[in-house]
Amino acid sequence: MRDVLLLVDVINDFLHEDGKDLLASFRVRHARLESELSKARGSIPVIYANDGWDRWDSDAPALIEHAIERGLGGDVIRKIAPQPGDHFILKPRYSAFDSTPLEILLRQLETDRVLLAGAATERCVTQTAIAARELDFKVTVLARACACVNKRHERIALQYLEGVAGVQIQM
Repeated sequence: MRDVLLLVDVINDFLHEDGKDLLASFRVRHARLESELSKARGSIPVIYANDGWDRWDSDAPALIEHAIERGLGGDVIRKIAPQPGDHFILKPRYSAFDSTPLEILLRQLETDRVLLAGAATERCVTQTAIAARELDFKVTVLARACACVNKRHERIALQYLEGVAGVQIQM
């Protein structure tokens, strides 16, 4: 069994209602996210689980290109974009497990622990962490490698994950 780095919604154009707040947090925490990704590559599988932004053509490269070329944070997205060998799945809901093949992929990779980073902590990261625990995966949220929209809500979410859901929080 092994660890897997799961990145939730890190490919983002930030052209949405909360985009500017999320991008500001993303920029602050980007160095830690880059560091975690660099540590993972070559040693454990990296999986991107990303909102398809209502583009259901399954064209992940086009989604990534759009975020880099036309989004507000292309400079930071470029640095963490998927590389050959990384896995990429599209998700329609908050949880990366809801209506996706993520559980099947994790089982094929013989995953024991999911190291979780991404955006937004208080939304999709939390929902994904809870779903992973319900499927009996061990979960560690890499909190400083996650961006948030609302710091107060993020604190509440992290406290809930650790105190109630049994998720390990790494600061």
